[in-house]
Amino acid sequence: MEPTAREPRQDTNWVEGVTPKYTITAARQEDLTQLAAIELAAARLLAGHAPESVLNETTSLEVLEVAQRAGHLWVALADDFPVAFAHVELIERDAAHLEEIDVHPDHGRRGLGAKLVRHVCEWATGHGYESVTLTTFRDVSWNMPFYARLGFDVVPSEQLSAGLRTVVDDETRRGLDPSRRVVMKRPSNGQGRAK
Repeated sequence: MEPTAREPRQDTNWVEGVTPKYTITAARQEDLTQLAAIELAAARLLAGHAPESVLNETTSLEVLEVAQRAGHLWVALADDFPVAFAHVELIERDAAHLEEIDVHPDHGRRGLGAKLVRHVCEWATGHGYESVTLTTFRDVSWNMPFYARLGFDVVPSEQLSAGLRTVVDDETRRGLDPSRRVVMKRPSNGQGRAK
């Protein structure tokens, strides 16, 4: 049986109640099968904000494998075990889109989400992308307000690119209420505000 985010690997020094050492790094092949458990656990925090069908979705292993090979997938490791991840897709020429970011609730409120977002922004700057985009919930405190604190601004619907419109349309098709969702953007280098 594969270990899950709640069942640490037997080959680590995992001790319940002891604060692990966290590292942000590119996802390894062996991390990929652990990410669905993180995604599902994190989704439970959105119960009441998203339909059950969306809360039960996970990013396919095939999509994660492609992202990992392309260098578009990062994990937060707790003593060498993945407990959070960020996945970027390239849907526009000049922006990296943060498609998914999840932190297992057992490791929440320790700054891992912010560290992953900053890591993605640094990666985007280093690879010549002007900005980072994302979609999130407007009215969930650890969503839009969290990203605003990290320098993201709301992109008005009339200013959405074709790629971002496609993302919003896909979310709507999957059952997410577009009135509760928001598109956000920030310059990848953190200088100034996104336009």
